[in-house]
Amino acid sequence: MYLQDRLANLALIVLAIGAWGAVAILFTTRSPTDDTGIQASGALLIGLAVTLTALPLFWLAAFARRRIAYRGDWWRAARRAVLAGAVATLLILLKVLGTFSVPLGLFVLVLAFFVELILTRR
Repeated sequence: MYLQDRLANLALIVLAIGAWGAVAILFTTRSPTDDTGIQASGALLIGLAVTLTALPLFWLAAFARRRIAYRGDWWRAARRAVLAGAVATLLILLKVLGTFSVPLGLFVLVLAFFVELILTRR
């Protein structure tokens, strides 16, 4: 692992902590019960926080498995993290809008799995 990889991981972890702090500040200072704008911004902030948290974890998992960093590992980790953040945002927005159901949630998860499977095998 190069120094730039360590610094990138550290920076992403610091950004993730900041994003989770922004989520905490939003939900402790504003009431999301009636305001749909707060609910939507909360869903987007949580999606961003999930993305920033998952990105270094996905890269570190790939590095730990092979003990070497290949070209394209950061892009693959970023794609998976953005997909995880998008799924989290979508599931939260479905819950906020009152349209969430277990079959719909499972459909979103399976759809994300197949998107990743197709992009990985490409």
